[in-house]
Amino acid sequence: MKQIIVLTEHRQGEIRDISFELLSGGKKLADSIGGNLTAVVLGSGIDAISNEIKKYADKVIVADDPVFENFNSEVYQSALAEIITTEKPFLTLIANTAFGIDLCPALATQLDLPFATDCLDVEIGDELKVIRQMYDGKLNARVALRNSESYIITMRAGSFPTEDLNLNGEVVNAEIAIPAEPDYRKFVEYIEAATGDVDITKSDIVIGIGRGIKEKDNLKIVEDFAEAIGGVVGCSRPIVDADWLPKDRQIGSSGKVIKPKLYIALGISGAFQHTMGMKGAETIVVINKDPNAPIFKEADYGIVDDLFKVLPALQEKILELK
Repeated sequence: MKQIIVLTEHRQGEIRDISFELLSGGKKLADSIGGNLTAVVLGSGIDAISNEIKKYADKVIVADDPVFENFNSEVYQSALAEIITTEKPFLTLIANTAFGIDLCPALATQLDLPFATDCLDVEIGDELKVIRQMYDGKLNARVALRNSESYIITMRAGSFPTEDLNLNGEVVNAEIAIPAEPDYRKFVEYIEAATGDVDITKSDIVIGIGRGIKEKDNLKIVEDFAEAIGGVVGCSRPIVDADWLPKDRQIGSSGKVIKPKLYIALGISGAFQHTMGMKGAETIVVINKDPNAPIFKEADYGIVDDLFKVLPALQEKILELK
């Protein structure tokens, strides 16, 4: 039976959201080929992580040793190469994060397996194809990988929706040689990235702004609206490029991926890079005077009108309902 492997990414004892996305997408792919989904967890003292992950996989392979406590791509590569060689999966999915980007090229080279990076989707038919962007996101290309019994792919965050699964997979210990950390590449310390005065990834309500707000002075209107309804302000890349808001407010593939309960997009056209960062929101409301704006494809509710006319009325109605 064909098998799909997902490498679980975790940090400081917390499973990263993209791991749940890959497990959800991996399960659908496994079902489509009549196969099983296997999660791999490498770490130290990871019983809690393994117990959480087993809900999302048919099997969980665990390597629990102090050498895996902190990510080191060479240590992970050694362990994962042995697991893949033993398990012989049809497909291995790894997050296209700094973690995956560091690990995967050398892993695929060592195993001599077809490899594709930063993919948005996977199609399994007579041959395996991936969807990935070209020309700075202006084109989605369907790329066929060379014929092989096994493949390695890194997936971009937001490519798969997270599903609630309850598989209660079997947890087994990896039968591998525990690698030693190389002298020339050691973990030194973990430094949390500095955040600004607002963390848009933690808010239940996010108001995103784009070129449609016209000028920086209009930020005050949006900020007042956000404060009134208990939300925070994020933005698309042009707003950061114009230096109207800091980089930590950017939503999208080159910014932050958010999954709020409510996302309100104001004057955002909906470039693919931006929608990759917000399409996981529970409810999406779009206000744009262009009825053909691509972002309406992601909307649960859309308003075609001038945002400066709609926003005050919307604020008044929301406050009335609250």
